[in-house]
Amino acid sequence: MREFEEKYWKHNIYFIAGIDEVGRGPLAGPVVAAAVIFSDDINIKDINDSKKLSPDMREDLYSEILSKALAVGIGIVDNSVIDKINILQSTYTAMLRALGKLEIMPEVVLTDGYPIPNLPLKQEGIIKGDSKSISIAAASIIAKVYRDRIMEFYGMEYPDYDFSSNKGYATKEHIKIVTRIGTCEIHRKTFSPIKELLSRFIKKR
Repeated sequence: MREFEEKYWKHNIYFIAGIDEVGRGPLAGPVVAAAVIFSDDINIKDINDSKKLSPDMREDLYSEILSKALAVGIGIVDNSVIDKINILQSTYTAMLRALGKLEIMPEVVLTDGYPIPNLPLKQEGIIKGDSKSISIAAASIIAKVYRDRIMEFYGMEYPDYDFSSNKGYATKEHIKIVTRIGTCEIHRKTFSPIKELLSRFIKKR
């Protein structure tokens, strides 16, 4: 998990930010990106792509990453902006916001997949980077836990939608709820599944 970072560390390039996002696919809620910079002596056991970890493991690693990282930045773009500029541009915006929140200016940015357009920093895109780079894996964990917590708060604000369980994703229960009672303020109205579900809801009335 340190191979890509080591490549830069051995050339005295130390401030390497791994970045990743969570929340591109849900029907509701924000997209969240995180950026993480570690020192070259970092050692965190069991770190991996957040999707491969249990919720308890993610919570434990979240705290450990925050305590051991040189810098952590989090960027959030809510559903209203997603509806205005689309999810891809919102993802890039969240990533840029996360990088802007870092207390250390990175020398290199490692991204999960493709580089960020128009970023004025050296960057390297790594396919499946969240399972190959310790920095990107850490960013995926921070983003996932942070977004899940946001959705749990929304679960209290909009109890009818069970956001604390579905986190805004298109689960069968979530789809049934939207078909039955319509959308709420945090749903992404421009997403095709939401348009279809709203159409079903309107027809039922």
